[in-house]
Amino acid sequence: MKKELIKTAPTVEAAVKAACDELGVSEHDVTYDVLIQPKKGFLGIGAADAKVKVEYNVKPSSSALQFTKTLLKNMEIDAEVRTEVSESGEYLINIEGEEAGILIGHHGETLDALQYLCNLAANKKENEDDDREYTRVTVDISGYRAKREETLRSLARRTAEKALRYKRSVSLEPMPSHERRIIHSEVQKIEGVTTNSIGSENNRRVVIMPEKK
Repeated sequence: MKKELIKTAPTVEAAVKAACDELGVSEHDVTYDVLIQPKKGFLGIGAADAKVKVEYNVKPSSSALQFTKTLLKNMEIDAEVRTEVSESGEYLINIEGEEAGILIGHHGETLDALQYLCNLAANKKENEDDDREYTRVTVDISGYRAKREETLRSLARRTAEKALRYKRSVSLEPMPSHERRIIHSEVQKIEGVTTNSIGSENNRRVVIMPEKK
């Protein structure tokens, strides 16, 4: 996505800086065209400001970050937003703050919805010819995702033990796909049990069962 601003100032440099300040970006991240060169005039007569058009190509990650900050501001949530890029190139947005917990929801449902919206913001295309590669954005709040993953792995181990002890299948509650993958992955490490997913859409769940001999 491209943003454009037209600014006037006594010098070209001042006009570019004013545009960058409004966009919240570095002067190294923009390109500009001088529409009108400044004129000093004589004794103040005939003086004219410089006029420039500044263009900034918004990075997908910047769009997601701006969306997150705007949401927090509109919801009046006092929180700090930090960003980083993983080794795989995935863009991570971390939200820290006591008030941010409201954005987690039941088992992370609200957090997943926020992450979905951030990905929409990051990958919004200007037109049909926009062939940018998809940028994946992960949103976390105060380390919730790591804690939730450990909770799910512990649940998988306990449920597998139950299935082995009673020699019967045990069904878990419905989960989103990324949480089901964690359950499947953990159970694969345990001998004598296997998993399967049943149900459809939002009601899809994992069943842990003893392997047939």
